[in-house]
Amino acid sequence: MTTAQTAVTIAVLALGTLITRALPFICFPEGKKIPPIIEYLANTLPCAAMAFLVVYCFKDTKLLSYPYGLPKIIAAAFVVVVHLWKKNTLFSIFGGTAVYMVLLRIF
Repeated sequence: MTTAQTAVTIAVLALGTLITRALPFICFPEGKKIPPIIEYLANTLPCAAMAFLVVYCFKDTKLLSYPYGLPKIIAAAFVVVVHLWKKNTLFSIFGGTAVYMVLLRIF
């Protein structure tokens, strides 16, 4: 890419980011009632996204060959237990990632 193409690409990406960040504040200013469908999506999508990520993480797990998915299963169990215990999403995700990386070296 030329310098001009790079500059245009950065400008377009910056504009797109600005629009996506500002659009909710423009569409739903303070004091205006949020439509019920938006409230439903706000309550539903975080859980759906997490479920999608769990399915994505386990999709290529081979349960019939060594290590039988044990690193993933143990790390996922760790995440669930730590999250139920501490109620801290970042701690449970980072802890689960660390456990998974250690288990990959062990198995």
